[in-house]
Amino acid sequence: MDILVVGLNHRTSPIELREKLAFSQEETQQAYEKFLDHRLVREVMVLSTCNRVEVYSWANTGGEKRILSTLQELKGVRKEELLHVTYVYHSREAVKHIFRVASSLDSMVLGEPQIVGQVKDAFEQAMASEATGVILNQLMKKALSVSKRIRTETGIGESAVSVSYAAVELAKKIFGELDRKKALLVGAGEMAELAAQHLVNQGVAQLVV
Repeated sequence: MDILVVGLNHRTSPIELREKLAFSQEETQQAYEKFLDHRLVREVMVLSTCNRVEVYSWANTGGEKRILSTLQELKGVRKEELLHVTYVYHSREAVKHIFRVASSLDSMVLGEPQIVGQVKDAFEQAMASEATGVILNQLMKKALSVSKRIRTETGIGESAVSVSYAAVELAKKIFGELDRKKALLVGAGEMAELAAQHLVNQGVAQLVV
């Protein structure tokens, strides 16, 4: 048995593929049933955000192949599409990666505050679905505890901004003041919603989604 991470993120894959592989809450519930419908995977949790899709599991040998084949089946993607964009971590490296993700050390914007809430929500859904057990429950609780400690004891979050805030600031540098301007948002997820709030705060007169 081994702690296993199988995933892809903004560094390894294009946004089109991440969107294709993204899971809604309803889809995540169905995914848990599929992942656990085999003795290879004993516990599982899915983290799906705009920048990453990752599956955390407590699995037997062969669990990696089971998870990848389930992703292909659920999302209708070919093996070749995942071959060069997915990463796999085992044991200590898997734990290290999960801690980095929960602490926003692996985020597009270092220290961004959204990821810890996303990890917490994903963990709570996995527990409510009875997809996790003793191993992943202990691991994720520790990861969230480490994340809190890092934010408390370091300055990582003091000047951290979200990707959406950074995008709006970049737009200001390019176009000058955004007052009374029109803006186009591509997508309607959490990051787009945050970007919309920042744009309105900057005086944007019209938003098109």
